Amino acid sequence: MWSRDACRAALVRAVLRLLAWLPLRYSQGIGGAVGRTIALFPNGLRRVAEINLASCFPELSARSRRRLLAQTLAETGKTAAEIGALWLWPAERVLALVREVPGDEVLTRALSQGKGLILACPHLGAWELAGLYCATRCKLTALYRPPRMSALDAMIRSARERSGARLVPTDAAGIRALFQALRRGDAVGILPDQDPGRERGVFAPFFGISTNTMILISRLAASTGAPVVIVYAERLPCGAGYSMRFTPAPEDIADADPVTAAAALNRAVEGCVRARPEQYQWTYKRFKTRPAGEQRYY
Repeated sequence: MWSRDACRAALVRAVLRLLAWLPLRYSQGIGGAVGRTIALFPNGLRRVAEINLASCFPELSARSRRRLLAQTLAETGKTAAEIGALWLWPAERVLALVREVPGDEVLTRALSQGKGLILACPHLGAWELAGLYCATRCKLTALYRPPRMSALDAMIRSARERSGARLVPTDAAGIRALFQALRRGDAVGILPDQDPGRERGVFAPFFGISTNTMILISRLAASTGAPVVIVYAERLPCGAGYSMRFTPAPEDIADADPVTAAAALNRAVEGCVRARPEQYQWTYKRFKTRPAGEQRYY
C-alpha cells in the first residue's frame, strides 16, 4: 500500500511529465495563468509576496505594487510549470534554450585564475537551468537539500546531475566537500538568499532590511581566495528561452568582518533582483528570522 508521500510524489511526477510534453511557451503560459489567478484571491503565497514587496519597494505606489505582485505571481507560476522541461528534457535540448550569455567574460576570467570559483545563484529566474548550464562550463559541486517528498529525491538528483554536477548534502560533510572542490580548482554552487538559521548567519541589509544572511560564501572565499560570481537565468518573454547572466561580486564579499561580507553578498543579489524584480521568489519568507526583540515579519 502506497504512503501519502508516495502518492503525492506520483502525482507530481505525472504533472511534470505532462508539462514536459508541451512546448515551453505553452507550459509557461499555463503556469503564468495559474499565478495570475492566485493573485486575485487571498492566500498564503499572495500574503507573503505582498509583505515582501511592500517592505522592499516602499517607494512604489500602491497601484504599482499591485501590478508587480500580479507579475511576480505569474512568474512564480512559470517557475513551477517549466520544471517539467528543465528536469525531464534531454540536457542538450534544455541547454539550447540559453539564447545569450551576458557577462560570459566574467565567468571566463574567474575560471582562468585557477583558484576555484564560487557561483552564487539567487532564486531569480530559472535557477534550475543556471546549475545545469554552469556544470557544462566547469567541474561543479553544489549543495543539495533533499525534498520534503523523499520519493522525489532520485528524480531531482538525476535532473540536477545530468550535465555533470555533483550534489553534496547541506551538512558538515557537504561543507568539507565544497572546500575540497575549491582547493582542487573546481567550482562550487550555492543559493545565497536562503535563511541559514539563527546560528549560521549574521544580520546584514537586504533592500534596507536587516536580514539573516549566510556566512558560508564569505568563509569559502576568504579561506581559498576563490572569486565569487553571481549567476542567474533570466526568463525571456513568450517562451523564447533564457539569458544566462554573470556578474562579479564585490571584493569585500571576502572581508574578515562577517557583517561587511554579508552586506556585500546581499548588495550583489539585490542588484540582480532590481534588474528583474518580477522574476524573484518573493513568495519565500526571506525575513522570517528577526534580530532579538523584533516582532515577527509574517
